[in-house]
Amino acid sequence: MLATRAVGTDRDAFRWREEGARMQRAHGVGRLSFVRRGADTVIRDCYQEAGLRIRMPRPGPAMPVEAVIINTAGGLTGGDRFSLEIVAGEGTRAVVTGQAAEKVYRSSGGVGSFRTHIVLGEAASLDWLPQEAILFDGSALDRRLDIEMAASAHLLAVESVVFGRLARGESVESAFLFERWRIRRGGRLVYAEGLRFDGPVAARLAARAAGAGAIAAASVVVVSPGAEDLIDATRDRLAGLDATGVEAGASAFDGLVSIRLLSADPFALRRGLVQLLEMLRGPLPRVWSC
Repeated sequence: MLATRAVGTDRDAFRWREEGARMQRAHGVGRLSFVRRGADTVIRDCYQEAGLRIRMPRPGPAMPVEAVIINTAGGLTGGDRFSLEIVAGEGTRAVVTGQAAEKVYRSSGGVGSFRTHIVLGEAASLDWLPQEAILFDGSALDRRLDIEMAASAHLLAVESVVFGRLARGESVESAFLFERWRIRRGGRLVYAEGLRFDGPVAARLAARAAGAGAIAAASVVVVSPGAEDLIDATRDRLAGLDATGVEAGASAFDGLVSIRLLSADPFALRRGLVQLLEMLRGPLPRVWSC
């Protein structure tokens, strides 16, 4: 089954040059794999190149192995290229998160990209918990998440985006954003979604049928045997968010729970997202409290 999100497009309104201005561009490559050693999950391989760094804080008692992804470039802009590959071997338990919100700055030409590819073996459990991407006016980002997982594996994944920093009075009048998820379970495509903004972002988000004035959005997906059993607790948690200015909804099918959150207040959305994730998995990595 496929879960798809509405796509907003206008190809002629806002075109980005694939050949950017001749300026230095950032790039980064990371590869990380986990294996089981006795009762413990350990790092088998950790490769980092250029602007992408991987750090492993010491986990607390009974906590999964934790990896923190760091972009030493301080953000992305047009023409930057980053890629990350994560492999969780059979029976492993791990969480991968980001050091801070990812800032996507105005592009002088070209589109910045971040590709993430995740593989989960039999009975593996992985939480993919990057913090939000903050888009600036005139930014351009292509972000893709591809996941291949065994039928017995457990996945919790989140991606969120903020269009401008409300506290600083910023707005995103025009930008390019293409976001794509693909999740395959047991070799079968079970989840697919795509989101595209190209041009007048603020005007589209203001539309009732799109964002109704929202400037922050998040998607959360749980894929696991029996994941549908989480739907009642999830909806109970989301029901209390309406009073905080966060609109949210959830659906469940075929071992999968899909959750959406929208808000005109990025801080309210983050606070609601934290509450939801803590309900789904327990305490979040310490970097989320910074």
